[in-house]
Amino acid sequence: MAEKSDTKRRIVSSRHLAEGKGWEASEVEYGMIIAYNAFSRWMTRCMSAAGNTDLTPLEILVLHNTNHRRSDKRLTDISFLLNIEDVHTVNYALRKLMKMKLLTSQKRGKEVFYSTSEAGAELCEAYREIRERCFLDGLSLIDMTGDQMRDVAASLRALSGQYDQASRAAASL
Repeated sequence: MAEKSDTKRRIVSSRHLAEGKGWEASEVEYGMIIAYNAFSRWMTRCMSAAGNTDLTPLEILVLHNTNHRRSDKRLTDISFLLNIEDVHTVNYALRKLMKMKLLTSQKRGKEVFYSTSEAGAELCEAYREIRERCFLDGLSLIDMTGDQMRDVAASLRALSGQYDQASRAAASL
């Protein structure tokens, strides 16, 4: 009887993926789906409030990653750090950000290095201020300590590694 009542409490996106061994993974996957969509929506709305309505979530991530530590980045660096396998999408984002004059580029040998322009850095700063006011100020309401948030982040990184390994295994089938 406990199994039946436990089944009713499962919050999953696809019941057929929540049957049998490891059903809890389906709950985590559903949580990641709704978190990803909420995060994507947040990024575009925050960026819009910061003054740019024309960027997709990927372009926003690429802009912030390029701005990170104000050090020049290559396409491969950005793709690796964001765990994006399809570098063409990152390259497209870089080209769009360059066209919008939010990034600059410099060729060194055969490599192209990207950095944020003054306008790009200012947009990132405006985003940071909106994020602080609209998001960070509300974090106290979810009753998580900084240590707990770091634990969640570490768990998400570990899960991403498991998904990467599983995707490689699936590609070899």
